[in-house]
Order: sequence, then structure tokens, then C-alpha cells
Amino acid sequence: MGITRREFLTVSGAMGAGLALSSLGMDLGPIRAYAQEIRKVDKLKTAKESTSICCYCSVGCGLLCSTDTKTNKILNIEGDPEHPISEGALCAKGAGIFQTTAANEHRLTKVLYRAPGSDKWQVKSWDWAIGEIAKKIKKTRDAHFIVKNSKGQVVNRVEAIAHMGSSNVDNEECWAITAMVRALGLIHIDHQARV
Repeated sequence: MGITRREFLTVSGAMGAGLALSSLGMDLGPIRAYAQEIRKVDKLKTAKESTSICCYCSVGCGLLCSTDTKTNKILNIEGDPEHPISEGALCAKGAGIFQTTAANEHRLTKVLYRAPGSDKWQVKSWDWAIGEIAKKIKKTRDAHFIVKNSKGQVVNRVEAIAHMGSSNVDNEECWAITAMVRALGLIHIDHQARV
């Protein structure tokens, strides 16, 4: 992959200015950030733009997704000013949707487990994690399932487990999760969007 003349001149100019300013003891952090923004703007000019809809709530705000035509990776996601509902505005979840893409180097990709009392993390499989969660739920339900309340009424519930819904769950996932936890007998059910 080669470098274009424009990119060479931009980088050379930035490096020359940076060397000159660093010898004077100036902080180069803002200059580096500005240079990265210039590169991003140049990539966005040639990117393929497509529309999408935010999945996080029933409003359905419009999104503009810019994809690099060479790598097919998403470069930027922003509100769609042409969308009839949101007119380019996004809430915090919609504005942060870019962080859920492969561009986020800190995105969760593996299970890390730290045993009680340990100071070391271990890499585990998703199958192991799901099995451990299932064992702990079963153990708690077996120990704390309430069939009848103090009045003798049948309640069939578990008060020792609570569920807090995620802000990164769309409506359909939220419904499925709520149906599942109600089937387990949970009554302490809340959602982060309400908090």
C-alpha cells in the first residue's frame, strides 16, 4: 500500500512543524490530534456513505455510516440530517454506536475471569462462562425459591436474584430478556434506560 503525494506532504509538514515546536518545549498533543483529524476527513471524502437506523429504542433515529471503500471498515457514524424523525440528532447511546464496531480496539472479544482472592486474570471460553452463570442461577433458585408468601398465597418467585437491563439492548432483545427472567421467577427487574 503506497502513500499519495498529498499524504506525504501533510505528514512531512506536520513532522517538520512538530520538530520545530518540540525544540521550543511546546506540547504537541493538540497538533497530533489535529493531524489525525485531517487524515480522517480525507478518508471520509472518499468513503461510501450509507444510511441506517439506531437500534437502541423505538424512536428509530437515522444514522449515516461512512465506510472505507478499500478496507470495507466503518470510519464514522453520525446522525442523518435528512432523517424525518431525528433530523441528525442522536442521544448518548446513538452517538456512541461507533464504539460497538470493529474500530473499537477495546471492544470485548474474550472472557476474562478472576477467581475469588486471586490477583490474576484468566482467559476462558464463552461456553465456560455461560455454564458458570447457569450453575449459579440454578443454585440460587434452588436455595431461595418462594412458593407461598406469608399469607399462604402461591407466588412462585425468587427474591435473591435481580436483573438490570443494559442500555445497549434494543427493544426486541429487551423483550426476550424480560420474558426469560420472569420465567425464572424474578421480580426485581429494572432497566438502565429508566435510571
